[in-house]
Amino acid sequence: MITPLLEPDTLDVVGLEKLIDHLIHGGVNGLFILGTTGEAPALSYKTRREVIQHTCRHNAERLPVIVGITDTSLTEAVNLARFATDSGAHALVVAMPYYFASSQGELVTYVQHLAAQVPLPLFLYNAPSNVHHVLGLDAVRKLSELPNIAGLKDSGFNMIYFHKLVWLFRDRPDFTLLVGPEELTGEAVLLGGHGGMCGGSNIYPKLYVDLYKAAAAGDLPELNRLHSRIMQISSTVYRVAPEDSSYLRGMKCAVSLKGICRDVMAEPFQAFGPVEREQVRRHMIAAGLLD
Repeated sequence: MITPLLEPDTLDVVGLEKLIDHLIHGGVNGLFILGTTGEAPALSYKTRREVIQHTCRHNAERLPVIVGITDTSLTEAVNLARFATDSGAHALVVAMPYYFASSQGELVTYVQHLAAQVPLPLFLYNAPSNVHHVLGLDAVRKLSELPNIAGLKDSGFNMIYFHKLVWLFRDRPDFTLLVGPEELTGEAVLLGGHGGMCGGSNIYPKLYVDLYKAAAAGDLPELNRLHSRIMQISSTVYRVAPEDSSYLRGMKCAVSLKGICRDVMAEPFQAFGPVEREQVRRHMIAAGLLD
C-alpha cells in the first residue's frame, strides 16, 4: 500500500480508509503497509504508528495486515513490531538494516535478535537496491529455521536468486516466497512462488489479483494478456520522469486521479506538476485504468 498523506508527514485518514476499501473490493488477499511503496523510511515514528493503528481499525479483520518494521535501530524495529501487535496486525516484514556495510553473519545475528523479541510471524525482505545488502541463500536457510520466520519477499530483480529460493524450499510449503516487482509476479507464481506484493494494486487491484489467479492456474494465454497490461503500466505510468522516484510518484498520481487520495509525497520526493500529471492521465486512459 501507498501511504496517503495530507502533508509530507501528516496521514490522510480518509484517503487511507478509501484505499483499504478499494483494495478489498478489488479482491486482494492481504494489506502490506509501511513498505517501500509506503515510503516508510521517510515517515516519522508517530506517522508510522498512525498508519498501523488506522489500517488495523478500518480493516476490522477483513484481511491479514502485514506491517513493515525495517529500521536502522533494532530497538525501534522491536518497538514498532510490538505496537503493530497491540494494534491487531497479523505479521511483520523486515528488510536488513541499511547505512552500515554488514556481513552475512551480522545480518543473521540481527534478525535472530529481532525475531526473538517480536511476537508475530516475521517475513524477511530482500531489497538490495534499498538497503545495499543481498540476503544470501545460506543466510535465508539459516534464518528459516527460526520458529517465527514465515517466509521471504524478494525485491532483488534477480530471478535466478528467486528460483534458487524456490528450489531450496521445495520441501517447505510452509515457507512463503513472494516477489515485490509486479513485472515478475506472473513468472514467479508460475514457477513455484506463492504470490506477489504488487504496488500497482493501489491503482487497479483486480488486474493483479487476476494475474495471480491465471499464473496459479497455469492459464498461459490469460497470463500473457494480463502481463502485457502490467508491462504497459510499468513502461508508461511509472516512467513519466527520469528519476528513480518516478515509479512511486507516478503511482501516487494515478491513485489520486482515481479520486482515492491526494498525491502528496513524503520528503524528499515531490508530487508531479500539471504537465507530468496530464501525461499520467493519458497513460492511464490508454491502459484502461481511467475512463
